[in-house]
Amino acid sequence: MVLRKDELEASLHAEKKLIEDGRLKEDNPLDISESFHTLCEACRRGDLKACQEMIMEGANINARDQFDYTPLILASLCGHYEVVQLLLESGALCERDTFQGERCLYNALNDRIRNLLLAYDYSKSSDPLQPLASHITSLLTRDHPRTVDIVVTFAGGSINLHKFVLSARSPYFRKKLSTAPDTTSWRLPSVIPPQAFQIAIKYVYFGEIPNDIGGGPGTGFTDVEILEGIGKISKQLEILSLWDGILEAGDRRLARQRRTEEAEKGRSQLEAWFQDNVLRHKVIVDTSKANDIKWDKDNGIFADVLLRADDIEAEGNVNGTETPPMRSTSGPLDGIPVGPISQSQRSSSRARERRRSALFPVHRAMLLRSEFFNAMFSSTFREAQTTPHLQIIPIDCSPEVLEVVLTYIYTEKADIPLDLAVDVLFAADLLLIEKLKVKAAVVISTLGNGNMSQLPPAQSTNEEAPVQDSEAIDIYDVIRAGWLTRVPRLEEFGARYFAYRLENYIDEEDFADLIRESATRIKGRQETDSIELLDDIRYYLSERFRLRFEDSGIEDMMDEPAPVIPADPVLFADIIPTTTTTTEHDNNKTPDEDEAIDMAMAMATTAEPASPRTSPHNTHPAKQEPATSDIAIDTDIDIDIESQMMLSGAVRTLDGEIAGDEFAGEAIDYQILLGKIDRLLERLKLDA
Repeated sequence: MVLRKDELEASLHAEKKLIEDGRLKEDNPLDISESFHTLCEACRRGDLKACQEMIMEGANINARDQFDYTPLILASLCGHYEVVQLLLESGALCERDTFQGERCLYNALNDRIRNLLLAYDYSKSSDPLQPLASHITSLLTRDHPRTVDIVVTFAGGSINLHKFVLSARSPYFRKKLSTAPDTTSWRLPSVIPPQAFQIAIKYVYFGEIPNDIGGGPGTGFTDVEILEGIGKISKQLEILSLWDGILEAGDRRLARQRRTEEAEKGRSQLEAWFQDNVLRHKVIVDTSKANDIKWDKDNGIFADVLLRADDIEAEGNVNGTETPPMRSTSGPLDGIPVGPISQSQRSSSRARERRRSALFPVHRAMLLRSEFFNAMFSSTFREAQTTPHLQIIPIDCSPEVLEVVLTYIYTEKADIPLDLAVDVLFAADLLLIEKLKVKAAVVISTLGNGNMSQLPPAQSTNEEAPVQDSEAIDIYDVIRAGWLTRVPRLEEFGARYFAYRLENYIDEEDFADLIRESATRIKGRQETDSIELLDDIRYYLSERFRLRFEDSGIEDMMDEPAPVIPADPVLFADIIPTTTTTTEHDNNKTPDEDEAIDMAMAMATTAEPASPRTSPHNTHPAKQEPATSDIAIDTDIDIDIESQMMLSGAVRTLDGEIAGDEFAGEAIDYQILLGKIDRLLERLKLDA
């Protein structure tokens, strides 16, 4: 339906009034905070790591800056596909029917980004809590496996519910169940229509408020009576926001905003309940005693299963024995232990450090978000059987990793430290939680970037070997984790990571082993088959260098011999003796080598100072100087010339030569790295 101009103006005026009154929030509010400015700058540069850090700190990704740009518009305008993907996965809005959404699509730098924006599910981008809300709502209709622990009865029927949900969402039930945790039934007051209670319960379980409240002929209640019942039950259960939602259900934008606010409020309530009950009551015991823990089914936090995670055994002295101090002296006593050997040193079993285990009291209803637990509790496995005490289920991960997994299951939050990201990835793969796998992969591929940006830094002029960045991740483990967990994002990240640091890894034996392993992943591999990892590295290596050339219009340097810039005689007038003489042939000599040439050395070769003994005008050779003096003079001249060349903009390539400028140097570096890849394949006897 197309609105007339006056109707559209009236609608915009009403919307503006609602915003001014504080009832309606802007989708893209103005934000001039420092954190938002940092996020916008990171989106312009394509800095994934900085973007992820700002998002984790709580920056509003849907705000706009003083120039009316949102982070998503900046990232799409500047062509940073990975940043656009990260923003969309984090809840950035791109609705086609809005001004900012159409602007984002129109300004996308290329079709790849535009197709990503068009294909991305709007409901997912606008409501990142939708998976959590949908799961909790589905508990109302799920019959198997059985997870309910309280029944509410009313005239003509009953409804099965979960104590932990009622306790987390309703202050009334929280107080009632805290004093009587063994309560298994509750009677609905007769003055409240069942339809009103069902609407209230659906609201408690993150459901949407229906437009049709269910009154009328054949229901036994009128719409007015049901509305009155909703008002009464909302006061009794202390969920007054339910009534506000009923009043605003007619306005689409207000209803959507209310829905988003209630989902966030419910998540916060669940998180607080999770922190105060599940994490607060976790038990730390010796691993040898973990299976002896007995936890009654009727407990104050309504847990119905225990998850166990064991500490990883410390590496080092596997026998558990301490090495006694040794004598360090000359003579026959050198190396003899000082003092008697204690009994603990003789017995490794007594000295071994005891392992610890953590047991988390949790709820099967929430664990069903994992397909692993859903299959377990729906089967005839021992863990699905009813026992007098809570079942203990061991999980193959550390307590820290299991805590991250449980936090995600209960709250949809995944604040994954980088040092645990790979372990969380494996745990999510084990438990079949695909969304958590994606979040762990995002953390690895963003925070794990280190100093890598879209444009590599200029080559250092320092003659020493480049110092490898201190790495927070083991890139070899990341690549193998991507293979084992079938996460293409990590494979692409690993290839790009290697490409931007290839000179630091190409000569390592671990890198060669990884290439060999990538080749063996192709079943029935033929000699003509390519190596997937190596193909990706070559692609990103080309991207690494070509990005710097395309903007300058000299990308053809990649395929042409590096030019040699004629030396400026004025520049080196203070270094080269004025008595230098050259022949006409020498003056016209042009180097034709196909690689970077040391300009200073080339000039020194073609303009070598004439000595009295070699000058054609000198028929009387002078007294010969010592050879060591000639070498010293030549060395000093070479060093001074190299210094002048470096000051004039020359750079040193990976093989130690000096190129005329940065672009020539990088063209040579690209060829050098490709040559090293070819030699590596020859050494591994692989054809790719």
